[in-house]
Amino acid sequence: MVTICETAGHIVLTRHLVEDDAWQADRLISPQEVFRRDMRWLNECDIFMAEVSGSSFGLGFEAGYLLGSSNKRVILFYQLELAPRISLLITGNSHPNCTLVPYADLTQVENFISAEMRNET
Repeated sequence: MVTICETAGHIVLTRHLVEDDAWQADRLISPQEVFRRDMRWLNECDIFMAEVSGSSFGLGFEAGYLLGSSNKRVILFYQLELAPRISLLITGNSHPNCTLVPYADLTQVENFISAEMRNET
């Protein structure tokens, strides 16, 4: 997802999260600093895209925050086979600014992102 967006010329604010040490790196700063940083990113972003198959409370908070406080687009990807274990607040989301993208394989994700990034440029 990150590579496709960057190849299309977009800046991925949370690029560090795909690194192997992302969890440990976040533990080097205080929870308050993480909150301030992430809220700044939410305010800076044009589109919020997240893979939510193993979603966390943080992702749910971020998506809900944007949908409730802005007109920004939220795109949530999830593995179709895992849908029964994903929060119904995600799979049932019908907010007009939220696009759900269930997928069976990564090619579907790549195709969706590539098409969206062409539309955004």
